[in-house]
Amino acid sequence: MHFLGFNWNPDDILFQIGFIQIKYYNLLWILAFVVGWSIMKQIFKRENISIEKLDSLFVYSVVSIMLGARLGHVIFYQSELITEDPLSILLPIRTVPEFEFTGFTGLASHGATIAAFIALYLFSRKHKDMKFLWLLDRVAVVSTIGCAFVRLGNFFNSEINGNIVDKSFAFATRFIRDSDDMPAYKAIQLTKEKTASAAYKAIENKPEFAQILESIPYRHPAQLYEAFLYFILFGLLYFTYWKTTKRKKPGFLFGMFMVGLWTARFVVEYFKKSQGGFEETWGTFTTGQWLSIPMVLVGLYFMFRPASNPQR
Repeated sequence: MHFLGFNWNPDDILFQIGFIQIKYYNLLWILAFVVGWSIMKQIFKRENISIEKLDSLFVYSVVSIMLGARLGHVIFYQSELITEDPLSILLPIRTVPEFEFTGFTGLASHGATIAAFIALYLFSRKHKDMKFLWLLDRVAVVSTIGCAFVRLGNFFNSEINGNIVDKSFAFATRFIRDSDDMPAYKAIQLTKEKTASAAYKAIENKPEFAQILESIPYRHPAQLYEAFLYFILFGLLYFTYWKTTKRKKPGFLFGMFMVGLWTARFVVEYFKKSQGGFEETWGTFTTGQWLSIPMVLVGLYFMFRPASNPQR
């Protein structure tokens, strides 16, 4: 990797057993949950909460976030799957135009957030000693680093790429496997390779395809911008929880998380290419920005509402 323009075309598959593929994207999702569990274990010990309850909370979180992220993507960005390829909504496959094992791709952070709210509420109803806002505050501390790992996974997948930028820009990146600039079917047609990954490698390594490479524009690595901002927000939340008394104000950490996360998302959207959705109908902002605005308002409310009883 070097500055002032570089090609990005890594093999996104870590290893493969038969038709089952383990991709860097999937690995980073797993890493997000593992790191999150580890940090929550520290928090539960400090709060004198049973680790057995953490295990139960972990199950609630994993199921709700994965399910909500997938359904959110389908509802907000790819609703045609409901009628055209319903099996691909919850299974790691594609059946149209032909069967293919894809892994779990197409996940929306807005859907994951909404589903996590519902799961934490249900969990708090089951465990009466753990109030809903108390849970939201603690989960908020670890959620941001998970979001950062997911964006790094998007970078490995060459998805959610940025707008076109001049090659002279310090972080200009040419995503060879961009769904618009070089879709899989086009790469296969050009090289006659059987798989998309082999076709992309052939295009990149053979001199006769240099002109084709030059036609692929450089873009902002928007995924890295977003991941960087999330790591900063995680540091702020972690410090606020461990070093200040704000953790005693119910909802403050959660509000800080909502304001920081969705403000970062709103800003980075200016550097992303369109992800579709209803932005063409509503105009002014992208779909991601429209969905981020109410999240920020919710966060501001919880940060600045009058203080209540600090007892858990």
